[in-house]
Parts: sequence; C-alpha cells; structure tokens
Amino acid sequence: MSAGTVLLEPAFVLHARAYRETSLLLEAFSRAHGRIGLIARGVRGPRAQSTRALLQPLQRLRMSWRGRGELPLMTAVEADALYRDLTGDTVLAGLYVNELILRLLPRADPHPELFDRYSQALAELSSTAAPAWSLRRFERDLVIALGYGLPLATDSEGRPVQPQARYRYDPEHGPVATTAAAGPLGGTALLALAQDRAPDAAGLRELRRMMRRVLRFHLGGRDLESWRVLPELVRRRSRP
Repeated sequence: MSAGTVLLEPAFVLHARAYRETSLLLEAFSRAHGRIGLIARGVRGPRAQSTRALLQPLQRLRMSWRGRGELPLMTAVEADALYRDLTGDTVLAGLYVNELILRLLPRADPHPELFDRYSQALAELSSTAAPAWSLRRFERDLVIALGYGLPLATDSEGRPVQPQARYRYDPEHGPVATTAAAGPLGGTALLALAQDRAPDAAGLRELRRMMRRVLRFHLGGRDLESWRVLPELVRRRSRP
C-alpha cells in the first residue's frame, strides 16, 4: 500500500453535496481516520447510479481513498452486508446524529470507540419506533468521548445527586441544586442517564432540554439545523 492510500476502511457518509458536473464532495466518518472529506469523481452520471446509491448517509460502507490534504480522492466503495439500513421516521433521527458528528467532531481526529458507538446507535434506531432514549444516550456518550465531561451522579458541589431533588444543569459545572420545586431537571432523570436506564416520559423530556443546553454550549451558542427542521417535519406528518 502506498503512502496516503487507505483500503476498504469501515465508514459512513455523513453528508454529500454536488461538486462540478458529475462528482460529489463527501463528509465521511471512518473508524481509523475519524471524520474526513473526500472527492467522489464521476458518481452522478447515468453509468454510476449504483455507486451513487451507496453514497447515501446512514449506510455502513467500506471505502478506499488516496491522497493527502483536505480532500483525498475516493477510489472504491462497497456496502457492508452485515449492516441494516434505517427506514421510515428513524431516518430523521439518524440524520440528527450525523449533524452532531459533523458539527462537534473535527476532521482528522480518530475516535474508533466513538465510531463503534455511532454504529451501535444507528443499529438501535433501526429497531425502534421511539428513538428519544437512544438519542439521549448517544448525546451523552458523544459529549464524554470528545472530552468535555458530563457529570450526572454528583452535583456541582461534589455531592451525590438525590432522586427527589431538583436541579438546573450548568454545562461547565454539572447539576446545580435548586430549592425551586419546579426546577427544570429531576434527580431521578439525571441518575437514569448516569445508570443507563430509561426514565419515564417526563424524565425523557427533562433530559432532552438538558442535553440541548449542553450541546448548544459546546457549539458556541449556536443551534443545530435539526432542532429547527425536525419538529416542523413531525408536525407536517401528523396533519390529517
């Protein structure tokens, strides 16, 4: 294998956009090389429909490329036959996970364990009609894998989180106890996420708000496009 050549690396396409007349610019997440940009030449013509179909997000692939710099050239791609694709509404959840990776993971920063966790999360989404808990678990694991820290079982003073207490979540310091009975976050929900056991519906809503606050902080105060688009898509699908 020559320098700068990678053969049949496990990877997922995170995003693809048109480039020149017949090519694509890809953002991919690979196991050994992290997030990478690739040029896929000649994949938009009528003779390359099968290759173009492979380069959709959320499909597990084996990808080859060569070259150095920001945009190596993709030289081959094939499907991983062991992987089950997402279908239906769970595709929306999968695209949200992709946006998290695109926005939070720098290029050329290998995270093989995070890649495995991402693959596991997509597999979980493919087998559930209620993705909220799978998404909260992945958000938690992503933040921790990137080294930001996410205290859940102890509060900002180092005391154990109490199930019946109420908290607000400070992204830099963790749970902050509050005397307000209507505090935004219950200790029961925090401990559920810490212990990896699904909370009730109210706890899931609390964790969704908490994780959105944490993610927004690590995004420099910016929102994700998914937070704007997905609720509107859900509303449209629920209309008679």
